[in-house]
Amino acid sequence: MTGLVYDSAFYRPLRGEGAQKTPSRLQTMSTEYNPQQYQLNPNQTEYTSDPPWADLELTVPNDRSPISIISFVECVLVELTHEPVAAEYVSLQIWGEKRTQFFAVDDTGERFQKRYSDDRLGSHNTLLSRRRVRNALINRLSRETVGTRRGREESVEEPDTFCVRPLRELQL
Repeated sequence: MTGLVYDSAFYRPLRGEGAQKTPSRLQTMSTEYNPQQYQLNPNQTEYTSDPPWADLELTVPNDRSPISIISFVECVLVELTHEPVAAEYVSLQIWGEKRTQFFAVDDTGERFQKRYSDDRLGSHNTLLSRRRVRNALINRLSRETVGTRRGREESVEEPDTFCVRPLRELQL
């Protein structure tokens, strides 16, 4: 190992042989997390004017890739775990509305309640694991088509909607 010297943190070339200054273990690298850069300024009262979950909405069908849908669902699950919000999927049918809501029931985000309401069949509640909620959301949001609703005069096709809403705004 000619030209290399063991530094307590790194192997590096000797001076004059292409040596570069290398950071010590105690120095923070630029790619490491720095909690101070994410703290609020004392004059700020909040991070943004909109809550972080405000833009988590989607219509179905959509043109998102499967990876994009998975990433979207992971973001939704994080918000459901850490904020007082619910994920809501609404589908309009000729006989009425079908509404499915998911929200966390524990602090760890491993248990969720599913509220399902159908104008024809009534409503029911179910407890689900995080994995089952994740799979259900991925399947619903990945649909390429939705059912066509027929009115008296013509066929009407409206996309299903998905959004994240505060728990206080839920209706069932």
